[in-house]
Amino acid sequence: MATRRVEFMGYGACALAGGLWGTGFYFGRLALNEMSVEYMVLYRFLFASLGMLPIALTQRVRLTRSEVWILLISAAFGIPIQFLLQFHGLALTTVSHASLMVGSMPVLLAAAAAIFAGERLDWLGWVALTGSTIGVALIVLGGSRSPATRGEPSLAGDLLVVASLVIALAWILMNKRLMETHSPTVVTSYSILSGTLMLGAITLGPWIVHPFFKGHALEAPPMAEVSHTAWIALAISGLLCTATTTLLWNWGIHHVPASRAGVFLNIEPALGSWLGVRLLGEQLGPFAWAGGGLILTAAVILTTRGQQPEPEIILE
Repeated sequence: MATRRVEFMGYGACALAGGLWGTGFYFGRLALNEMSVEYMVLYRFLFASLGMLPIALTQRVRLTRSEVWILLISAAFGIPIQFLLQFHGLALTTVSHASLMVGSMPVLLAAAAAIFAGERLDWLGWVALTGSTIGVALIVLGGSRSPATRGEPSLAGDLLVVASLVIALAWILMNKRLMETHSPTVVTSYSILSGTLMLGAITLGPWIVHPFFKGHALEAPPMAEVSHTAWIALAISGLLCTATTTLLWNWGIHHVPASRAGVFLNIEPALGSWLGVRLLGEQLGPFAWAGGGLILTAAVILTTRGQQPEPEIILE
């Protein structure tokens, strides 16, 4: 009975994580209405770091020199590079389109595992991968090719979101190597903290050093002029959509097979696209509906089949 209860709680934790991830683009869009992508992502991860700092301070581990390099490289890919690409894409497209693109992540992970980790992908897996790829193409084709305006889907924005997912694969594969010898929670907290420092250097560096050089003045970080709505959105996206979701996912994945838990990742694109349509007044064209359906169907097929448990996968 206790085992069944823990298993039930594990699935619940994964489901809650998927639901919270699904709100990330929505809250990001609210903040983007008042600040640049760089400052929005920086503030989000500053809030996330507040949630991860106690873990890093209370669960210290010793890393070898090679592990430190892997951690720093993976953090660079996973936070400043991935999230700046992803939210620059969101600034050029809609929450609905961006969320549906993220639905291809479970299938991309399966393909990466087959190519780089030697895991087998049978014919049905490759059919699912092909269907997901066609779905992404349909969503991209449904975007406008004209210069993007906020509130409308665009080819450039959709492609930037896809590029961020490819970058995320490198992050996940390198984190998997660290998690072979260290706790996933510790690796995650170290990754978020070090990535946030890099993000701060990229975002604040030019503003800090520009007084020492002649040239045009740079805008100061937005603070007092930011509305309460934007600050609340940033706090939720950092503390809930990043820090809490990661802890929930890590705990849940320790108690249920990853091959089964992966289906809860599909809550993210479904909920994200619904929020975009219902709360932001966005519209999905026929190509987007068809592409999103293919992506979600492929992900469900791949993650609900009776496979052996896969290595733990951490998404942040």
